[in-house]
Amino acid sequence: MAYLIDRRLQSRNKSAVNRDRFLRRYKGQIKQAVERAIKGRSITDIANGEKVSIPAKDVSEPFFGHTRGGIWETVSPGNKEFVKGDQVARPKNGGGSGKGKGGNSEETTEDDFVFELSREEFMNYFFEDLELPNMIKTQLASITEFKSQRAGYTVTGTPSNIHVLRSLRGALGRRIAVGSGTNARLKEARQELERLLLIASEDAPAVLELAREIEALEAKQAAIPFIDPFDLRYSNRIKVAKPTSQAVMFCIMDVSGSMDQQKKETAKRFFILLYLFLARQYEKIEVVFIRHHTTATEVTEHEFFHSRESGGTVVSSALHLLNKIRAERYAAGDWNVYVAQASDGDNWDKDSVNCRQLLANTIMPAVQYYAYVEITEEEPQNLWHEYKKVQEQHPHFAMQKIESLADIYPVFRELFKKQPK
Repeated sequence: MAYLIDRRLQSRNKSAVNRDRFLRRYKGQIKQAVERAIKGRSITDIANGEKVSIPAKDVSEPFFGHTRGGIWETVSPGNKEFVKGDQVARPKNGGGSGKGKGGNSEETTEDDFVFELSREEFMNYFFEDLELPNMIKTQLASITEFKSQRAGYTVTGTPSNIHVLRSLRGALGRRIAVGSGTNARLKEARQELERLLLIASEDAPAVLELAREIEALEAKQAAIPFIDPFDLRYSNRIKVAKPTSQAVMFCIMDVSGSMDQQKKETAKRFFILLYLFLARQYEKIEVVFIRHHTTATEVTEHEFFHSRESGGTVVSSALHLLNKIRAERYAAGDWNVYVAQASDGDNWDKDSVNCRQLLANTIMPAVQYYAYVEITEEEPQNLWHEYKKVQEQHPHFAMQKIESLADIYPVFRELFKKQPK
């Protein structure tokens, strides 16, 4: 069997074409290996590559073989001990020199095929079926994209862009325009020659002169080219600005006294995973970090994950700050607004009611998606029950519960899985 292999090399003697083909073919096994790898590493190390193992039986190449078919009996020369139907006994002592114990299986086995996924490939598989829900295109972003669009015809271009029909139409019009005077005179000369031949002989000077004129007119008409480079027309394409998507994600984290260090660490890991996802999936996206206890503050990324500030709990302070920043910096018509909130659910009873009213009446109509995760091993707190009422009114409000570090990845995938079209 013949194998055709593309050996065009890129950097470090790797063939990107063959590697892409391999990754497409064993996509299912690679995704399973990636999911197994996620369970054994911390979220902060999630952006690294991974060594992937695929069973050897799954990487065998299919091929066509030739067989003789039918029933064949062969005679081996020099056999004096056995006849057809005899059974050959197994040797009592094996000839091997190995010291290990033999296996019970009669089948031969091979080692698994191991190769290494790059960081880029690993992240592709990790985020393949995730997206920001309800992403819409609203306005031109600061990074302008362009798309090619047809814009009539031009007299210059590449041969592949020649518009045959338009070129032939122009050639026909040119031949009609250039040859119109010649055709009219040729028609008159032929009619005049017919009249002269009725009253004069073919050798008459007038007849000969008219015949020479007709011959010259026909030669002039034949000299007009069927198509001229001037007739060629090429399809013209121009680049026009293409609307692009821009979004902002608000990350809200509870840092009150009820959020112990373990809960804060869980929330940090959830937002680290979210930040990696956003930074990878979208070129034009901004992230706003908000921390809150009794008061809310917009902070930098480093302060969001490492500040030691603590206090009581007033969740509505973060929602008021969110609404203020959104109104001042991210107009609803220009930005797609997303919110992710992490808390242990502990809040003042009256403030939880305020949070529900603020979400239902002001925030939810202005955002595309709101994700709330409650980090607690106990029964849901009052904030969870109030948020349940918001979820019943607004389908783009999602909420999940995280009890341990192992729940972060499943919850994240549930919150940001691709929505049905």
